[in-house]
Amino acid sequence: MAQTVCVIPSAADLARLSAIVADRGRPLKHIQRARIVLLSAERLCVLDVAQQAGVSRPAVWRWQLRYAEEGVEGLLRDKTRPPGKPPHSTDTVAEVLALTCSEPPGEVTHWTGRALAQAVGISLRSVQRIWDAHRLQPHRVRSFKRSNDPAFAEKVEDIVGLYMDPPRHAVVLSLDEKSQIQALERTRPSRPVTPGRPETQTHDYIRHGTTTLFAALDVLEGTVIGRCMQRHRHEEFLRFLNTIEAAVPAGKLIHVILDNYGTHKHPKVRAWLARHPRWIFHFTPTSASWMNAVEGFFSVLTRRRLKRGSFSGIVDLQAAINRYIAEHNDRPKPFIWTKPAAAILDAVNGNAAPSV
Repeated sequence: MAQTVCVIPSAADLARLSAIVADRGRPLKHIQRARIVLLSAERLCVLDVAQQAGVSRPAVWRWQLRYAEEGVEGLLRDKTRPPGKPPHSTDTVAEVLALTCSEPPGEVTHWTGRALAQAVGISLRSVQRIWDAHRLQPHRVRSFKRSNDPAFAEKVEDIVGLYMDPPRHAVVLSLDEKSQIQALERTRPSRPVTPGRPETQTHDYIRHGTTTLFAALDVLEGTVIGRCMQRHRHEEFLRFLNTIEAAVPAGKLIHVILDNYGTHKHPKVRAWLARHPRWIFHFTPTSASWMNAVEGFFSVLTRRRLKRGSFSGIVDLQAAINRYIAEHNDRPKPFIWTKPAAAILDAVNGNAAPSV
């Protein structure tokens, strides 16, 4: 490319180009193009224009020609360019989708991006784009467990009813035990997070024993009644029930949602319930612990306090758990269940897709 035009801007164009150069809010590329034309109008050679504008000589020739053809508006507009490669045909996309949703050849269990790209004859990035567009993730797998409880529907309606429309003058508690909480002490102190490096801790540890946390989540208030005990038997469960009995004001019914663990149905527990008529147990369906609201509290406790903790003994572990429960009860949030029982039953029966 060489210079083929002579730039002679009009007075109106000179004023507009000067305003563009003086405008600090303009994109840098617009200011450079306007400066090229203004310097060219001063009859400077191409090399001087390029040096003062901070561009190359071909850029000077390009924008001189663009101004001669389209005026100032041509300097402010970039020409559209066709894509470097045409998009893949619908047949290629359909082949990628079909292969992804089928079993791969050989002894492997799922497709990888490189294996599928080699099979179809396209690039790995193309396969990844198609997967992203159609929300396919063959590298991931989700596990599920379907309840075989013959009274599944009745129990779901009962528990969801307690969550969404709790009875008046009653306390609704979600109760469960988190057993085998290990008191692990790291062999060296952890190093805190720093820019460019996550928190680090030693792989090895000293195991000082375990404890069991009995916890009851008040669905309406969001507070938690918790007690750590050494074992996980009906005797400890009865002691925890007595703790709740003393904490809940007299005159209120106590509806308890809990799972089907054998301790909860021990004969001595049933006898205790007979002596305390204000207590009503509501058992979740088998293989449906996701309906027990206190499981969410256990999950947060594990992630926020236990997983990275280092404890010198069982007493230290229990004290840390008690402090966490106390902090939680300082800022409680009511538990809110939003999925009606009919939607759950439809999803389980395959009539509707569960929410993601």
